[in-house]
Amino acid sequence: MDKKKATWIFQKQPKIISTGTVGGPFERNGPLAEDFDRLYEDLWLNEDSYEKAHKKLWEDACEIALEKAGLQKTDIQILFAGDLMNQLTPSNFAARSMQIPFFGLFSACATSMAGLALSSFIIDHLGANYILTGASSHNAAVEKQFRYPTEYGGQKPPTAQWTVTGAGACVVSLNGKGPIVSSATIGKVVDMKISDPFNMGGAMAPAAVDTIQRHLRNLKQSFEDYDYIVTGDLGQIGREVALDLLHKHGIHIPPERFLDCGLLIYDEGQPVLSGGSGAACSSTVVYGHLLQKLKKKEWNNMLVVATGALHSPLTYQQNETIPCIAHAVAIESGR
Repeated sequence: MDKKKATWIFQKQPKIISTGTVGGPFERNGPLAEDFDRLYEDLWLNEDSYEKAHKKLWEDACEIALEKAGLQKTDIQILFAGDLMNQLTPSNFAARSMQIPFFGLFSACATSMAGLALSSFIIDHLGANYILTGASSHNAAVEKQFRYPTEYGGQKPPTAQWTVTGAGACVVSLNGKGPIVSSATIGKVVDMKISDPFNMGGAMAPAAVDTIQRHLRNLKQSFEDYDYIVTGDLGQIGREVALDLLHKHGIHIPPERFLDCGLLIYDEGQPVLSGGSGAACSSTVVYGHLLQKLKKKEWNNMLVVATGALHSPLTYQQNETIPCIAHAVAIESGR
């Protein structure tokens, strides 16, 4: 571990021993539907508000992950969770009922890999036996907070993205079997002075590139050391910007090996504009779909670079720009 460079190498090989993924109606109609553990037909989830439905998504994902691991809530020493809502209310209210020692995380849509990196670090240093971590989002709840309620019917530009309704959770431990978390690089806040809340991909791309560069440089690696580099939710626009920036820095990743969760979760026929986004975007795609590639030995490894825009409705109203961050975690197929 090089503390100065904020890149961690995990010597004891912490593993993702189980996962739980839940999605909503748009995800139910997407190309990755079979990789979700549970899918709902509407956005309400039999609750009386979208915010309560959001909480239920996260609770479901956690319960599924625990059931798969054969564990009880009392077996988990630490819960890391986060979402996009003010004060992390869905995660906090779920933690209230789960009664697991809890850290609330906010890295916006980069929260999934922030939680996985921290969980792996603690497990690697024997600070816990089992940690539950993940992230969630709900399209209607997030739209209400950050933009306009869906009932308003506001038009969006082609650069906008569709917030994923879902939740992805995983259990990290040294015990059991599963894909290995081999290293992680903690992101820095990067602000390119973009202020358009409908162009999250363009705003986040420089943060993703900065983290990828630092990860490869700190570990003396190249992109060829990974089967795939997967970003969180850059979408069409952000992915193109990131590829251009990487090429300018001498990192010539073939486009077919540079994937984005926001482009994987929906197909071209769904009206999601530039692609998917939200804290659940990377957590559901990585824990539900991409880990299957590693478990089946179709891939040997991947570098997941979850991306997040750290703005709020208040900062936008105050004409602030959008600071962004990206956290990278390397995951291997294991034995």
